[in-house]
Amino acid sequence: QVQLVQSGGGLVQAGGSLTLSCAHSGGTFNKRNVGWFRQTPGKERELVANIRWIDDKTYYTDSVKGRFTISRDNAENTLYLKMNSLKPEDTAVYYCAASSQYYSGSYYSPTDFGSWGQGTQVTVSS
Repeated sequence: QVQLVQSGGGLVQAGGSLTLSCAHSGGTFNKRNVGWFRQTPGKERELVANIRWIDDKTYYTDSVKGRFTISRDNAENTLYLKMNSLKPEDTAVYYCAASSQYYSGSYYSPTDFGSWGQGTQVTVSS
């Protein structure tokens, strides 16, 4: 069964940087859509960024464009989210996610991703 294990996160001051990692195991990696979501208490899970497997197209939510970079290393089966110029409003629990293999549908909703990491807290202080 597919497993996603996250690392990174923590406490950082506004303007600082963090990189989150997500290690994939239990199946093929390169033929799956992958993404990062975040969630705060009382709010629905929000897509931050993703990569479509068929063409490596990336998507970023408007609030993180120019600050965050999503990437994948297929040789190491690892997904990354590099976060620069962090703001207090970036504070959330961050989750990595992967779709089923060869998934051809939409890739913007949590329901489009069947496997999830355990989540990690990112806190940005002002």
